[in-house]
Amino acid sequence: MGDRPNILWYCSDQQRFDTIGALNNPHINTPRLDGFMKEAVTFTHAFCQSPICTPSRSSFLTGMYPSAVGVNQNGNPLFPTHYEDRLVTKRLTDVGYDCGLAGKLHLSTAADGQEPRVDDGYRYFQYSHDHKGPRRYGHDYAEWLRAQGVEPDEMMATPTDIKTYLQGAKQARFGGIKEPTEAQDNFPPHLHQTHWCSEKAIEFIDKNRDEGQPWLMSINPFDPHAPFDPPYEYYKRYDPESLPGAHFEAGDLETQKRLVDAGVDFQSEPEHPDARDHKVMQAAYYAMIELVDFEFGRILDHLEATGQRENTIVVFMSDHGEMLCDHGLVLKGCRFYEGLTRVPLMVSWPGHFGEGVVSDALVELMDLVPTFYEAAGEEIPYWVQGKSLMPVLKGETSDHRDFVRTEFFGAIAYPDQTHGTMYRDKKWKLVRYHGKEVCELYNLENDPWEHNDLSEDPACRDVLLDLMRKSFDATALAYAPGQPRKNHY
Repeated sequence: MGDRPNILWYCSDQQRFDTIGALNNPHINTPRLDGFMKEAVTFTHAFCQSPICTPSRSSFLTGMYPSAVGVNQNGNPLFPTHYEDRLVTKRLTDVGYDCGLAGKLHLSTAADGQEPRVDDGYRYFQYSHDHKGPRRYGHDYAEWLRAQGVEPDEMMATPTDIKTYLQGAKQARFGGIKEPTEAQDNFPPHLHQTHWCSEKAIEFIDKNRDEGQPWLMSINPFDPHAPFDPPYEYYKRYDPESLPGAHFEAGDLETQKRLVDAGVDFQSEPEHPDARDHKVMQAAYYAMIELVDFEFGRILDHLEATGQRENTIVVFMSDHGEMLCDHGLVLKGCRFYEGLTRVPLMVSWPGHFGEGVVSDALVELMDLVPTFYEAAGEEIPYWVQGKSLMPVLKGETSDHRDFVRTEFFGAIAYPDQTHGTMYRDKKWKLVRYHGKEVCELYNLENDPWEHNDLSEDPACRDVLLDLMRKSFDATALAYAPGQPRKNHY
């Protein structure tokens, strides 16, 4: 039992791939992640399997596509009980791991306080979907605030109702900017949910266990998910006017109008970035990430101090990205731009994985599950659709996947219940909005921020048809694998 690694799995919420200082972003302060890169393998082209929380998390916790596990949307009443034993935390618990969670889980609806749970394997469970409410029984972070002498009702926003939800970015308390001042802060760092997640992770790491028993700890803060409401202590470190702002060109609104006219769902309506104070929003978003960076570093320091760093796989990632006014959009929905589908991913295990390696291999988040099974010496179950990252992590190859795919199958409670898929290789990205006469095609080598849709360019017709064939094949092969055959009939 003692030779199996611990797993520290840190997942921020709604963090874009381009928000790490050492990965060519001089505008953001992420000293701990920059330092972590020196001891990790950093994947610059990691993609979520859905740009929405619940389907993405259901996917990377099982190693299956959202459509295969049957969790395609936010708001589902319960994770499928017939697939609870496919959750990696459940399976690792069954083979001797001690599993804990701090923060959000979001395998099912979180609208009623503490979400309904299946047998997910977590023995230690400190739940808080977010730091904005609700305050019902079972919200452990709210109880912790009371223990600090703070009344949650005075700190937390009014819980989101369906009207607020559908207004999306127009509501500051749901998806807009809550710019702090020295006199009127949001949540100060020492009372913030991100800080609480670290406190609970450290508490779990220090728990009594059988000698040599390995553990897995999931840390899931809500930040930098909207609304954009950083603590003043972090926000004051950023000058909005010095920031570059959104990736936007004049033709973007025309492209978005075409998608809006087709009824494609999204949590915001397209507007010029200036109409949303996009640099202020970027400053707030970066400040939220800097707090995440600091708290992630605190947990790393505790691992070192307790002598557990050498035998712990540490993962830093996010479940999906954020538009942040790129193309005139904010929040998320049925779009597949890089800022929404491409996320940070760093993996470290001292003495076992490469250190200071930056990989441009195409990776899907569901590739983590088979990686964990392999590291734990467990057979990879037949249903796992992810592909183990071990060969890349160990430096045996620099290649991983020929393409990545992302799904959106009616994922949010918006009128159209749009279905869309993305097929992306290293050069091209094809997006198809199913049942609609609209798609998008981008040459990522020439147009990395996707401003020039080539789907109606006659010169790209052959490319379009070839990618449509490949995308159709990939979608057909994304079904839930059946049990291995027992015999030939």
